[in-house]
Amino acid sequence: MAAVYQALHRRASSLLCRLHSTYVRKMRYLNKLKEDDSLCRQAQTSGTFYLFHNLSPFLQKAGKKYLVPQLSAAEMRRILEKFPEAEQWLEKSVLIGCSDEHVPHFALDLGALEKSVIESELQGSFTDLRKALFVVDGKDSPLLASAQSLLRWHDSHQYCSKTGQPTQKNPAGSKRVCQASGITYYPQVSPVVITLVSDGSRCLLARQPSFPPGMFTALSGFCDVGKNVEEAVRREVAEEVGLEVESLRYSASQHWPFPSGSLMLGCHVLVGAQQAEISMDSLELEEARWFGLEEIVEGLKREPRSSKQDDGSLLPWFPPKQAIAHQLICEWVRQQSA
Repeated sequence: MAAVYQALHRRASSLLCRLHSTYVRKMRYLNKLKEDDSLCRQAQTSGTFYLFHNLSPFLQKAGKKYLVPQLSAAEMRRILEKFPEAEQWLEKSVLIGCSDEHVPHFALDLGALEKSVIESELQGSFTDLRKALFVVDGKDSPLLASAQSLLRWHDSHQYCSKTGQPTQKNPAGSKRVCQASGITYYPQVSPVVITLVSDGSRCLLARQPSFPPGMFTALSGFCDVGKNVEEAVRREVAEEVGLEVESLRYSASQHWPFPSGSLMLGCHVLVGAQQAEISMDSLELEEARWFGLEEIVEGLKREPRSSKQDDGSLLPWFPPKQAIAHQLICEWVRQQSA
C-alpha cells in the first residue's frame, strides 16, 4: 500500500510541476491568444511591438551595440497618430510570442508609412534583416527572423488560391480565411537541409555568387516533395560538389527567414578521404574547397570587415553566431579538437 501511495504522490507532484511550469503556461496563453480573437485584441492594448518597414526591422544604436526596441501600445498609438487611419494599424500586427510574465509580443510592418518620420521620431533606423542578424543580440535574432517570415507570409497570401477572393487575417495572424470558399490558410515552412561535409580531417565550405565577399558556409538545399532528410542531404552533396555521402548525423534545426520561412535541418556527413576530389556545380556555386582545422579556427575569429588583406585579397569568414551553419562549423572544430 505504501508503494501505491508513493506512486500516486509522484504522479501528483509531476502534474503539479507541469501545471506551474512557466513554459507550459506561456504556451497555453499563446494558444488562447491565437484561438480567442477578442482576447487577442485586448492583448494588443497591453502588449509590446517590434517594428518593421517593408520587412526591415527597426534598430537603435547604443554605443557599439544595436538594440531591438519593444514599443508599448501607448508608444505605438502616439506614433501612429501622426498618420491617417491610425486606429486600423494595430489590427495589422501579428503575434510572435510573449514574456514569462505573459506580456504579448507583436510585430507590425509600417511599410506604407513614411520611413524617415518614424526613424526620426524613435531615433533609430530600419535595417535589412541580413545585416541586422550580424549585429543584434542572440536572443533577439530568432524573434526578428520569425516575425519577418510571418509578415512576409501575410503579405503574399492576401488572396485565396481557389477563388481569387481576399483572405482575412485573424487578430493573432496565425491564419487567414477566405470567406467565399471557407478555406483556412496557415503559415507554412519549407524544409531545407544544411550540411557540413567532412573527409575526417577537413571540412568543405562553399560560396554562391550572391554571398558577401569572402563568406563561406555549409552546403544547403530545399527538400524535394516525397523525399526524406537523408535523401535530400545525399542529393545536395552529390549535385553541388560531386561527392558521395558515406555516413550522416543529424545535429539541430533552426528557423531561417531567407528566402522566406525555411526550417533549416543541420547535418554532418562524412565522405571517403580517398574520394574527396571536388567536382563543383558552377551553376550553383562560385567556389567550394576544403578547409583544415587551423584555417577554420582562424576564420571563426574573423569578422567581415577584418577579412580584407593589405593586397586587397579577402580572407575567408563564416556566417554569424546566430546561423546554424556557424553552429555546425563549431561542432566540427570541437570534434576535431577532442
